[in-house]
Amino acid sequence: METEPDRPTRPPLSPQPPGVPRWVAMFYDPASTSWRPGAESPDRTPVLYAIGEMTQVKRARGDEVAVALWGPKDGEWHRYDASPAAAAPEGSPPPPGDGAARPGHAKLAERMEDRRHQVLMAGLSKAGLYDLAPDDVTAVRTLVDQVDEATLRRVAHWMALAGGPVG
Repeated sequence: METEPDRPTRPPLSPQPPGVPRWVAMFYDPASTSWRPGAESPDRTPVLYAIGEMTQVKRARGDEVAVALWGPKDGEWHRYDASPAAAAPEGSPPPPGDGAARPGHAKLAERMEDRRHQVLMAGLSKAGLYDLAPDDVTAVRTLVDQVDEATLRRVAHWMALAGGPVG
């Protein structure tokens, strides 16, 4: 059996991220031979979106991509399959049937909602807010549903400034 001389060796398994369980995408950095968090959120959807976007960018640069998805399961850390086929959370309902008539429109609407959610969650993370209460999750969902992306980016910027270093 011949080996492929141009194919790099596989990276070691991703270590468990530090801290309380939340959704974290760990990317392998061949230059430092280490795993680094690339995206994190209390919700799975923005992390999956970030995995897709970061993977596209890395591949466009010609980089090999190794990613591990970590998340909570029964209050503990659990490593999940980060492949696109596993993108839908367990038990999630199938997409609504009315999207079949205009699949592109439904996909775009979903993607924009995910982007707005990711922007807002990134701002909250920079402000140091990771563990959201149910009322907070409802408030985030309301903002995502009713506010345009440019406004959410501005709000996220304010949160990042508020959570930044003092002095």
